[in-house]
Amino acid sequence: MPITANDPNRTSWLSVPENSDFPIQNIPFGVFITKEDVVTIGTRIGDFAIDMGALQQLGYFEGIELTDDMFMQDTLNDFIGDGKKTWRLVRNRLADIFDANNSELRDNNAHRDVVVFNINDVEMQLPVHIGDYTDFYSSKEHATNVGKMFRDPENALLPNWLHIPVGYHGRSSTIVPSGIPVHRPMGQTLPADATAPVFGPSRLVDFELETAFITTDANIMGENIPVGEAEDYIFGMVLLNDWSARDIQKWEYVPLGPFLAKNFASSISPWIVTMDALEPFRCASPKQEPTPLPYLQQTGDHAFDINLEVSITPDNNQETVVSKSNLKYMYWTMSQQLAHHTINGCRINSGDMMGSGTISGPTEDSFGSMLELTWGGKNPIPMKDGSERKFINDGDTVIIRGYCVNDTVRIGFGEVSSKLLPPIPTK
Repeated sequence: MPITANDPNRTSWLSVPENSDFPIQNIPFGVFITKEDVVTIGTRIGDFAIDMGALQQLGYFEGIELTDDMFMQDTLNDFIGDGKKTWRLVRNRLADIFDANNSELRDNNAHRDVVVFNINDVEMQLPVHIGDYTDFYSSKEHATNVGKMFRDPENALLPNWLHIPVGYHGRSSTIVPSGIPVHRPMGQTLPADATAPVFGPSRLVDFELETAFITTDANIMGENIPVGEAEDYIFGMVLLNDWSARDIQKWEYVPLGPFLAKNFASSISPWIVTMDALEPFRCASPKQEPTPLPYLQQTGDHAFDINLEVSITPDNNQETVVSKSNLKYMYWTMSQQLAHHTINGCRINSGDMMGSGTISGPTEDSFGSMLELTWGGKNPIPMKDGSERKFINDGDTVIIRGYCVNDTVRIGFGEVSSKLLPPIPTK
């Protein structure tokens, strides 16, 4: 089935600002609350939020097999569970409805009034019920930098890293959408030169520049997903700030890895950009040496050229860009991650989320965390207000943005923005 929604010559009867992340060629999916307090599944074109529940009630999806309440729910899980054919049919239909040459909705004021909202008049929600969350560790540059800082600089990568997409299971309970503030976590740390830990607020709170992909129901328990089929089970992608408490992490991660330092908050952008929308931005992955085992081998382009940017805004002050990176630097692809995740028969469900791991590029300004950007706090970053940052301060807002662009179209994710607040006192 062709992806007609991607036609670069298509324009919309809704006005779209120049360099918008959300032209008619994007058509992401999300969940929002209208000013009438109605929760609905929707999409976005330009600065307009579109109520897909209302569109369904008015018959605009006629001919597509959907349950009667498909878009009148508070999560996208059922829609995602319907599979790739349905996603493409719905996205193509939305592109047709809002095409500049289609007058059906455009000239029906009564319908438009209940379907189209200004984006500032809706409140974005978490788009899916995330049952399970896995975070990978797939940037060779990031893994090398961390290895140099904490282990032997001559042997920065652990022996398994070039053979498997390393990952761990996180907590879905503290994944929140953009705009929800995050509290500095409390925990145990081991001060320098100390022999016993102390308890208190983390002093080294960090962001992690990541993307994440959302899956559909993919397999039964015991069954694996072949690497060549993996992308059929990926609905789309979001931006992810996977917050980290570096001092808590340093004390706790041996022998079982990340725990409390990583599960206190993870923030995602509210619009899921589909893999269909990202299709024009495929690119080659870094060369993998040694050659992966057969179940991880793939041919063709399976990376995506997504420009990424991180900024820090001190409380009531100016924004300072601290990192510019790109998803194309990642050593392991999403399809390899999903294939490896299921090679043991692990079941994957609709709405599961898989984090890329921190995305760091080859240059110092493309590192994906303050840990790397300041090299463990040794090289503070100046802010526009004259202050400096080694890590994230209370009152700082961290903003991650991402977009793809070629000669004909720009497809973006919007942003994930989160403010760090002081810790909640321990009871």
